Amino acid sequence: MPARFLVVLDADSTLIRNEVIELLADEAGRGAEVAAATEAAMRGEVDFAASLRSRVAALAGVPVEAFARAVARIEPTPGVRDLIDAVHRRGGRVGVVSGGFHEVLDTVAPDLGVDVWRANRLVVADGALTGEVDGPIVDAAAKADTLRRWASDHGVPMGRTFAIGDGANDLLMMEAAGLGLAFNAKPAVRANADLVIGRVDLAEVIALLPR
Repeated sequence: MPARFLVVLDADSTLIRNEVIELLADEAGRGAEVAAATEAAMRGEVDFAASLRSRVAALAGVPVEAFARAVARIEPTPGVRDLIDAVHRRGGRVGVVSGGFHEVLDTVAPDLGVDVWRANRLVVADGALTGEVDGPIVDAAAKADTLRRWASDHGVPMGRTFAIGDGANDLLMMEAAGLGLAFNAKPAVRANADLVIGRVDLAEVIALLPR
C-alpha cells in the first residue's frame, strides 16, 4: 500500500543524540581522537568515506560485545517517538539512512518504530572488529539514492519527501527531498537547508507534515 509521504532521518545526532562510532571508540580508548575526526567530517572538511575508513580502523580489536554496551548508552533525541507516531497516524513512512552502523541501528530503529533503515556494516572476525567496513560505504550520494529508492518503493512523489540531517553528508539527501530540514546541524548544513529546526526536539517537525 502506498504511503502518503516519507520522512527520512539521519541517525547519529539526529534520530539519536549520540555518535555511535564514538561510543565504540571509547571501548578502544580512542574516543577523543575519533570524536575530533567525526566533527571534521560532519563539517564537511574532509571526505566522508575516507574519514569513516580511518575512524573505523581505530576500532580494530574492539569485541562484538561492545555493540550491546553502545546500545545501552544511546539516548533517543527528544521528540523522536512523537514525530514517528505522528507520521504513522497521518499515513506516512519513516526511514533512517546512516553513515553509522547496522549492528546498532538494527536494535535502535525497530524500537523507535522506524519502518526501514540502511547503514554501514562492520567486519567481524574471531569475535572482534577488524577495523574494516563491509561493502560500499553509505556516504552522501548513497543517502540521496536511498531516499529516492524508498520514495519509489512506497509510491511517494519526491515532492512529498522530507529529509532531516545535521552533517555535511546529509546535504545531497536534503537537496533531493521535497523539504530538507537542518536539525541540530553544522553551519554549512543550516546555510543550505530549506528550513532550520532551532530546538533540539524532533516534535517541532510535526507541524510541517501533511495532515
